[in-house]
Amino acid sequence: MKKEKIRSLALPYYARKDVLEAIFNFSNKREVAPRYFDSFGKRPDSFQYPSDILALVKKGASSFHCSEERWQDPLQLKTGMPESELNNLREGWDLIIDIDCNWIDYSKKAAVAIIKALEYRGVKNMAVKFSGNKGFHIIVPWEAFPEEINGIKTSAMFPEWPKAITGYIKELSRPILEDLMKESEADFLKVKGYFGVKCEKCNNLADARFEVTVRCDKCSPPHIETFKTSNENYREKKCPIHTKSELKEVSKKKFYYCSRCSIDSLESKSSFSERISIDIFKVLGLDLQLVSPRHLFRMPYSLHEKTALASIVLDKNKISEFEINDADPLKVVVKDFIPKVKKNEAKDLLLSSIDWYSSQKKEKEIDYSQIDKKDGAFEMPKIKIKDDYFPPIIQKILKGMNDGKKRALFILLNFFRSLGFPIEEVEEKIKKWNSRNNPPLKEGYIKAQLMWHARHHPVMPPNFDNEIYKEIGVFDTDNLTEKIKNPVAYVIAREKIDKKINKKTEDRIKTGKQNNFGKNIKK
Repeated sequence: MKKEKIRSLALPYYARKDVLEAIFNFSNKREVAPRYFDSFGKRPDSFQYPSDILALVKKGASSFHCSEERWQDPLQLKTGMPESELNNLREGWDLIIDIDCNWIDYSKKAAVAIIKALEYRGVKNMAVKFSGNKGFHIIVPWEAFPEEINGIKTSAMFPEWPKAITGYIKELSRPILEDLMKESEADFLKVKGYFGVKCEKCNNLADARFEVTVRCDKCSPPHIETFKTSNENYREKKCPIHTKSELKEVSKKKFYYCSRCSIDSLESKSSFSERISIDIFKVLGLDLQLVSPRHLFRMPYSLHEKTALASIVLDKNKISEFEINDADPLKVVVKDFIPKVKKNEAKDLLLSSIDWYSSQKKEKEIDYSQIDKKDGAFEMPKIKIKDDYFPPIIQKILKGMNDGKKRALFILLNFFRSLGFPIEEVEEKIKKWNSRNNPPLKEGYIKAQLMWHARHHPVMPPNFDNEIYKEIGVFDTDNLTEKIKNPVAYVIAREKIDKKINKKTEDRIKTGKQNNFGKNIKK
């Protein structure tokens, strides 16, 4: 029904001169992509003339999306471009804060709270638009930011600095939104995930977990196990001695765990609030995924496929007065989405955000022994593994990468874990590998991947015939590779071959000694 409505609306709506010009003007130096209801058009793309937009609508385009980054020439963008090339091509970026809540009234409150937080940090000139569904987009234009901070080009710090600002604004707007929503909490009590016990260190909601003790009465003395689980209805365990006997639950204690701070209420009870707290971050619905390279968002005045409403520009001081009917395409009054700003207007906001982000990023060593591992861990045969046993593909990756580093990390983690390397040793190997990369992956990204792999049982790396190796430029073979399917199987085969060679060598040495001994006796 919505599709039919949009099809009937699209051509006369987008044909409006003021709508065409608004979309075209905003597209300047941005990557754009048309959407055809369920799929996007080719990327990269850009508009040379307003008539280009109308031509795409005639081909069935339902909406238009663009980058928050500004480029010297968007058409030079390519999938998988190195970070250094993207930085050279990027002229700047706008800060886009995406608010998306299940209830439009609460999205309005969140938008008001964020605007107040931005104004508190000196940003007075910003733009707001309705997303077209249940949320809002707030933009602080590139022109409001300083060109550099302490010799570092601001344009090159994408997405790190926009992410820092988004995180900082979350914290700054939290008390404002809490105050705005005091009368609304009753509605949210009905919604799972908005209330819970709060971690006092980071103000995020903690996860409920359970410490369970089970025993087998058939054993003498009784076999007793204590484990932690996030599932109250955990999978029943069996006795390792009486394998058909299920372990009986003796006790189950609820506790709280903060994944961000890696602490729990069993060890640090004072770090968790006893009161039930609303999770303001979930209410805000700030989309950190929007802050990522080449990510697109809906352009101002573009239609929305789910609602057939327009993504209209709003007065930041009249958000509370906004009604859904205001976004009816037949009633749209066009306004400029890029406000005039003062130079360095957002400098204080950026500096405060960087300081806040740095304080949140204090690195600490991961205690892998405390990680709650998933059941069903895969056990490798205990063999002595030398680096020489690694297949040519892995050897190539370990020399360092320019492109495809994240996919290479995925391969290495599964390779080392499947071979039974302890996670601490895997971390050491990955750090050495990353030091050879140009540029290296962010340490935080690597730690997040290590944490995930420490919690889950190993998965075999892709087979040699998988296209991934060619895509990242490390495909290589030798005689053994042609007979073996997988990198892990290759290592096991190499170890067996090495063992046989060593045994034959030892046998020859022993035989030689015996022959010499016999000759000496005869003499």
